[in-house]
Amino acid sequence: MITGIVNVDFEAIVQILVCDIDGNAYPQDAIVDTGFNGWLSLSPESIARLSLKWKRQGRAILGDGSECLFNVYEANVFWDGVPMTIPIDEADSAPLIGMLLMEEYQLTVQVFTGGRVELHKVNTT
Repeated sequence: MITGIVNVDFEAIVQILVCDIDGNAYPQDAIVDTGFNGWLSLSPESIARLSLKWKRQGRAILGDGSECLFNVYEANVFWDGVPMTIPIDEADSAPLIGMLLMEEYQLTVQVFTGGRVELHKVNTT
């Protein structure tokens, strides 16, 4: 189970461990974003600090219908204690955890400042 907290801005925050190019793991607080269908986004500064490997360019359609291009990197992370290699979208925003990373998890959020955030692995077989 992954746990977190709702902050004063009503953002559901959980922590993920992201590894740099040398395999050192660093904790990263990230916002749970059910409107983001990717894996994880990090800022250009975080990506540079971790020396992540560039993979490709991505394309997204934003809520206003405009299109944006962004860089996609690759990183090793620990999600619910399990190591995995995932794509990291570069974004000029706070780190975001997307729906693909939360696949096969149940999300529960107590929507008040200090409320509990829980992600439970669901047995889908």
